Amino acid sequence: MPAELTAAAIVEACRSGTSAVKVLDRFRARVEEREPEVRAWETLDLEGAYRQAEALDRQAAAGRLRGLLHGVPIAMKDVYHVAGLPCRAGSPVYHDFVPQSDAPVVRRLREQGAVILGKTVTTQLAATDPAVTHNPRNLEHTPGGSSSGSAAAVADGMVAAAFGTQTIGSTLRPAAFCGIVGLKASYGRVSRAGIFPLAWSLDHAGLLTQTVEDAALVLAAVAGAEPGDHTAAGVPAGDHSAAVRDPKPPRIGLLRDFFQQRCDSAYWARLEETAQRFAHAGAEVEEAKLPAGFDLAINVSQTILACEAYAAYGNVFRLRADDFASQVRVLLESGALVPANSYLRAQLLRRQLVESVRPLFRRYDLLLSASATGPAPHGLGSTGDTVCNAPWTLLGMPALSLPIGLAGNGLPLGLQLTADHWQEERLLAGARWCEMILGPVMPAPAS
Repeated sequence: MPAELTAAAIVEACRSGTSAVKVLDRFRARVEEREPEVRAWETLDLEGAYRQAEALDRQAAAGRLRGLLHGVPIAMKDVYHVAGLPCRAGSPVYHDFVPQSDAPVVRRLREQGAVILGKTVTTQLAATDPAVTHNPRNLEHTPGGSSSGSAAAVADGMVAAAFGTQTIGSTLRPAAFCGIVGLKASYGRVSRAGIFPLAWSLDHAGLLTQTVEDAALVLAAVAGAEPGDHTAAGVPAGDHSAAVRDPKPPRIGLLRDFFQQRCDSAYWARLEETAQRFAHAGAEVEEAKLPAGFDLAINVSQTILACEAYAAYGNVFRLRADDFASQVRVLLESGALVPANSYLRAQLLRRQLVESVRPLFRRYDLLLSASATGPAPHGLGSTGDTVCNAPWTLLGMPALSLPIGLAGNGLPLGLQLTADHWQEERLLAGARWCEMILGPVMPAPAS
């Protein structure tokens, strides 16, 4: 995406007199050019988007800019309620569902001047059955999932930013596969009301952008408590945009063990080289040791996911089993068989894992690991392995995927940075410093 089409640049341009309608024209042209190949969109709302942009231009002409995201086109994964637009969650069960009100995240985006361009493709119920979207960096490869369309639309320059979700690895892995920034804030930092659930205690809102600065800007627009909404914690949100303005070299703990043994060797070598580059530039980088039992996070995640997914969809599944995709069916059927004491034991182990990992953040600002096990797999038969993201989603800690360049086959690679609970400012500042050290690493999207 050209630098002038990042979210931060669009806001600055609108402040200087650029028309929000003209900005939207550029993105619409890109959608018309590329959507037949990429297939990122479930529902485009060009008419509604132009109404929003025209209203913003009228306000600007009167000397009033709307907010942090004035004029920025944004897409919503098709699990978010957007008033008047279908919300199908990739499932025939909800084919005719049309919400009458916006999810709190969508309402906040509108209040801050964002232009909602439409809904992007999701895998069914945000689970693991692949969707129809192609990776815009190479159409023969998956963009990842479940936020498939959101990642592809941002990576291909069809929208400035997009929202996804992450229950295991559904935001950071697609970000890595498509060569963009993906951010999952702390569990509870962003409201999940008005979003189709998959597993209530694992679900996070996620966002996808071109740059860390854009991620900070968009998060600042939506983070924080929501009156009467139990999904949004009351912990005060910091100044995310200020955190990225003058970042200092972070203290980084490089996590080998669990991650290295699960990653492609060439990819891991690139991660090690990148960590050394940070060290040479002034960051304090050393190997950090994960606590014993950390690998239990994978089985714990799967137990909780299966149980909570069945709690959410078991009733409709019993009535309409044939309308569920194969991997969702397996997930729900397994969830029906897990005893209550196994679920409770998994939640206990989860709390113990949180407490065992937290001391690492007394020594390090950030933990560095892999965003995925390697570059995007070939074909659309899989969305990739979630193993590298699952622990941080389970623990509810904020995590970010940052592009670090291309693999030997020309596909993007990313690294994963994690901070302690509620430390989004520290995460964003450290990620922005790393981004500055790396410099431009991704070529322009295909034309």
